[in-house]
Amino acid sequence: MSGGADAALGTGSGTGSGTSTTPRVPGVRALVEGAVRVLDEAGVPSPRVDATALAAFVLGLPRLELALAPDPAPEGFVEQFAALVDRRRAREPLQHIVGHTAFRYLTLRVEPRVFVPRPETEVVAQVAIDEAARLVAAGRSPLVVDLCCGTGAIALSVDTEVPGARVVAVDLSAEAVALTRANSGAVGTGRLRVEQGDVRAADLLADLVGTVDVLVSNPPYVPPHAVPREPEVRDHDPDLALYGGGADGLDVPRAVIAAASRLLAPGGLLVLEHAEVQDVDARVAAAQTGAFVEIATLPDLTGRPRMLVARRSSAPHVAGSFA
Repeated sequence: MSGGADAALGTGSGTGSGTSTTPRVPGVRALVEGAVRVLDEAGVPSPRVDATALAAFVLGLPRLELALAPDPAPEGFVEQFAALVDRRRAREPLQHIVGHTAFRYLTLRVEPRVFVPRPETEVVAQVAIDEAARLVAAGRSPLVVDLCCGTGAIALSVDTEVPGARVVAVDLSAEAVALTRANSGAVGTGRLRVEQGDVRAADLLADLVGTVDVLVSNPPYVPPHAVPREPEVRDHDPDLALYGGGADGLDVPRAVIAAASRLLAPGGLLVLEHAEVQDVDARVAAAQTGAFVEIATLPDLTGRPRMLVARRSSAPHVAGSFA
């Protein structure tokens, strides 16, 4: 780190006696405490969590218990740790620095040109998982499609948590498609189908029209005037994965809704993440297709209206509730 990093992280040398001594190597715990102060001053939202995660990464550990941290720090730790803290202080996302993120029960590889999945999307995945699991319990082998899949977080959660489900993941970004395939190879069942495609294309997944049981999506939906405040999002997540198009940011979500009206089987379920200010417009978009019933909005973990759910009209109607 630049600008007095040794002092900031608690490193130093000498005893103050005026004689030359071997530099003292502090313990990992002291270094983490110094990093917490550095990151907090830089405005990082979770400085202690991030500092501890960076220390664990340098040590090659999945997680670090500070009470058991090495003292003194291993050889080379100070330099490596300081360099990573400097990157995080500049608001580079923690996930990009360590190369992975946790999503539900999975550890997924992340890359700079692909959207980093957020904890709130785990709730969206849960609704899709519950519906797929309900169909499996009824003796079905449900077909689940994840549009705008990014890292493959939702698709792979269904793939790994619902044995018997068939899952297809789609993204416009070639980088996202490659990353989803890599994550599938690392943590998936080997059955995930991954396709590159545009949700706005009328022939998207033409072989699956009218056969999909669950269509789930966390599409880009940020309006053009609502530039994210967090540097981690604004400066590092790709615009393709953030901005939904149109004055209200709903061009891509509306395309997902239109795709769902084509792809879903009678009784199939649409699950769509959106911004908290878009709940009314999302419900209107679903209603305007004339294809959906039971159109509703569900809350995220903080109670904000963040998810459209709607069932493809059918006769007879498929039993089940998502409210």
